[in-house]
Amino acid sequence: MESTALQPLEVAIIGTGFGGQSAAINLLNQGTQHFVMLERRDFMGGTWCQNSYPGAQVDVQSPLYSLACEPYVWSQMFATQPELEAYTKKVIAKYKLRDKAILNFNVTRLTWLEDTLCWQIDSDTGQQLFARSVISAQGPLSNPVIPDFPGRDEFKGKSFHTNNWDHSFDYTNKRVAVIGSGASAAQVIPTIAPKVGHLHVFQRSPHWVLPRPDRIFSPFTRKLLGIKPIYQALRKTIYWGLEWRVFAFKYAHGLMRFFAQRPALKHLRKQVPDAELRQKLTPDYTIGCKRIIVSNTLYPALGRENVTLHDKYDGIARITETGIETTNGAKLELDLIVYSTGFDATDGAVGYDIIGRNGQHLNAFWHEFPRAYLGTTMPGFPNLYLVTGPNTGIGHTSAIFVIESQMKYIMKLLHYAKQQQAQAVEVTAQAEAEYTTMVHHEMRKTVWHSGGCNSWYKSKSGHVIAMFPGFSFVYRLLASRLKPKHHQLYKQERI
Repeated sequence: MESTALQPLEVAIIGTGFGGQSAAINLLNQGTQHFVMLERRDFMGGTWCQNSYPGAQVDVQSPLYSLACEPYVWSQMFATQPELEAYTKKVIAKYKLRDKAILNFNVTRLTWLEDTLCWQIDSDTGQQLFARSVISAQGPLSNPVIPDFPGRDEFKGKSFHTNNWDHSFDYTNKRVAVIGSGASAAQVIPTIAPKVGHLHVFQRSPHWVLPRPDRIFSPFTRKLLGIKPIYQALRKTIYWGLEWRVFAFKYAHGLMRFFAQRPALKHLRKQVPDAELRQKLTPDYTIGCKRIIVSNTLYPALGRENVTLHDKYDGIARITETGIETTNGAKLELDLIVYSTGFDATDGAVGYDIIGRNGQHLNAFWHEFPRAYLGTTMPGFPNLYLVTGPNTGIGHTSAIFVIESQMKYIMKLLHYAKQQQAQAVEVTAQAEAEYTTMVHHEMRKTVWHSGGCNSWYKSKSGHVIAMFPGFSFVYRLLASRLKPKHHQLYKQERI
């Protein structure tokens, strides 16, 4: 596929997960063929092909956690990783996206070229591509973080992040530590606890846990799911059933305590009879401030005889050649350390350098905190679109709904520029500033801002960067209504 500064691709999509797939499908539907999908790994699919740790499962009902244009006959309400991977591969195959992909292309830098009004895309192998527009869809949970514990590199046993699970290592009857207690850990722990010799769980702070209302679909139900109008009706029912939660997250925190915190405490009391363990697992912040865990198996696993929970009063002093030394002086002999320590989803959400107009670096534009108009475009960075960018996260419904909302804005902007015979378009500084001010004003009302916790939703600045402070249908309305006055065009007579 030819790509030079003088003859650039129309679009380069970075990432092949649901964001990249949605972008590709939308481009194909509007007749754009001259694009590529860049994938740093040797396989396509993103999160649900990469995150294959034991117990991996989605936290949103499967009929809603799927592309609107691609219904699927799911086997259960909350799909497991293998089924999500199968769905992902089905979408890739149907739209022949493998033909558009370049694998093992790890983007290291994007540079805007003023003279040709296009992006230069550099990879770690020295390979270069040029594209008129770039859709950056590598995802917010693609850059795993492992804290720099003292002695971390000295450990002579096996260690890895949940994002890069080593399935060749047999943990049966082994001495294992899981560092972290968030969403991934809550799925790993119950899955491996019955098989390991002993499991040490290091919890910095407890999460609120609600029961998972899962169910296996009967053959009859799956037949109904294969009927498109019924499938779409179920999607809408699930969507509106979840959407009301924004009232509690933002407008009436008392509703969170009544409809969520009380059931969570009841769930905790029912599943954890030991008072000392129960106290360690009781959060001291308003439910919803951090991501809520949905699990029927986490608490029973933590109560097993072969599981030890280490809370913040018994944390990690250092990692040694043979295991972990705790702050209480205990020396734990270990065979495996699993880092379930999350991702850089705020300050480091974009994992490569971006240099826009006049040599401006993205990290300089984001020096205070990450920001973008509709979480998608930024002044000084023409023809650049961030998928799941700043303040596009959703704590109550499907992230794919927001991704598809962003696509409405991106595709309309691409069409608008072409209609105006412009080679480049970018949001104005004023429009971005007004939008960002609005977002953070509204954020003050939410439980993420005032719930009394320190979560990965916040950047180092203290601003809540990961979440959108409102209803997802409001975001879709904003993304669907293109405002030309909020954008400026660039034209060049000879390209």
